[in-house]
Amino acid sequence: MKLPAHVLFRKELSLMVWKPHGVLDQALVNEIIAFVEAAEERVQKPFNRFVDLSALDAVDLNFRFVFDIALHRRLAFESHPPVKTALYVTSPDATHYAKLHAMLTDHSPLHVSLFTERAAAAKWLGVPVEALTV
Repeated sequence: MKLPAHVLFRKELSLMVWKPHGVLDQALVNEIIAFVEAAEERVQKPFNRFVDLSALDAVDLNFRFVFDIALHRRLAFESHPPVKTALYVTSPDATHYAKLHAMLTDHSPLHVSLFTERAAAAKWLGVPVEALTV
């Protein structure tokens, strides 16, 4: 499976690391969702995710799109074992949409949490902080 740009899959840690660059828009989100869903179908063991939003120049999303994606992910993942997604946020826009996604996936097998420190995210994910770099 070909990895999208700025994605690293650490199989030994059951961890996917994604650090999008530039503008986070619907096309980029759709691309990573398609990759994640394909990977979820192929791997034997569930994997956690670390999303580093620190390299973004802007976020071009809206409430309806984030709502639809979160609902889609909840429904697509409802029969899967729980996984963690750590969102590393460094800007108000990224924080806004990350909080929205976390709220909309609450009480599902998708456990989403926001972090402003990589070390805290690594601890929550149970991996060394060095594993969070792409």
